[in-house]
Amino acid sequence: MRRISKLTRVAVGVASLGLVATACGGTSSDSGDSDSSDKGVAIAFDVGGKGDQSFNDAAFAGLTKAEDEFGYKTTAIEPTEGETDADKEQRLATLAKQGYNPVIGVGFAYGPAMKAVAAKYPKTTFGIVDSVVEGKNVASLVFAEEQASYLAGVAAAKATKTNVVGFVGGVDVPLIHKFEAGYKQGVQDTNSKVKVLSQYLTQTAEEGGFSSPDKGKAAAEGQIEKKADVLYAAAGLSGQGVIEAAAKAKVWAIGVDSDQYKQAALAPYKNYILTSALKDVGGAVYALSKSVHDDKPLTGTQTFDLKVNGVGLSESNPEYAKVAGLQDAVNKAKQEIIDGKIKVNTE
Repeated sequence: MRRISKLTRVAVGVASLGLVATACGGTSSDSGDSDSSDKGVAIAFDVGGKGDQSFNDAAFAGLTKAEDEFGYKTTAIEPTEGETDADKEQRLATLAKQGYNPVIGVGFAYGPAMKAVAAKYPKTTFGIVDSVVEGKNVASLVFAEEQASYLAGVAAAKATKTNVVGFVGGVDVPLIHKFEAGYKQGVQDTNSKVKVLSQYLTQTAEEGGFSSPDKGKAAAEGQIEKKADVLYAAAGLSGQGVIEAAAKAKVWAIGVDSDQYKQAALAPYKNYILTSALKDVGGAVYALSKSVHDDKPLTGTQTFDLKVNGVGLSESNPEYAKVAGLQDAVNKAKQEIIDGKIKVNTE
């Protein structure tokens, strides 16, 4: 099978997030180091697992679409509490040995495990979301989170009435710093009088920063007490607590990764979800799965940004269009980022 090592940008529609992601599987020649012929795409979830209404669920949309459309056997494996890199390595190796291709680790935490496993299964294509792992058979699926977050910052600056907005990060790590940096820049470029309150829930994922709605709720309540009336959370499952607190206080929340206005589990709070910073993880799962199905597996760094609609901002809530100047300001900022007139900070 021919490998494509150069960086390839694949256009996928953020607007169809949740419905995107098709194609998976390959030929039996891909799995000479496995127990059976290729079955299709397998994903290993990040902390928070299925049902986070955000990052993991976006990936699961790709798996579901592949299963429905192509009839391949697929699987999605949940993480375990307190697991080690060795546990992750065993999980990925088991999926490869069972004949799944591609095997995708959802989240940067799979980095060390994937580097080790990919070398042992050279005929299986691996994918990792939110991290770069070197390997001839590894596709690193990375996103310009800072660009979507910049647009979220523009929206927050236009929507605030108190000139105080908040950011809640799940874990204090470089990936989440990108969300914060873009958001702050978008706010300040739009209205320098607006103050941004920032808080990280934990220092490590093992402490529950991405999986504790109660922690998110407490952080949000603290920011609301300080007059924040727009809250943006990049915190996985913990973000549900932020949204709940915002709805209770009748202030705006900004969702992340998936269009959280459309998530059934968040329906009681949807009227207070102004918009969501989208990250087309499902589309990335689609792009990699389709490439294996087409016998042209992607490898190397695959970048999903505004230019290819790999990130963006949702407009599902009818109130979004009613905020004075918001839509025009977001559209202008988006085009200027694409044109290179605005360079978005990553830290």
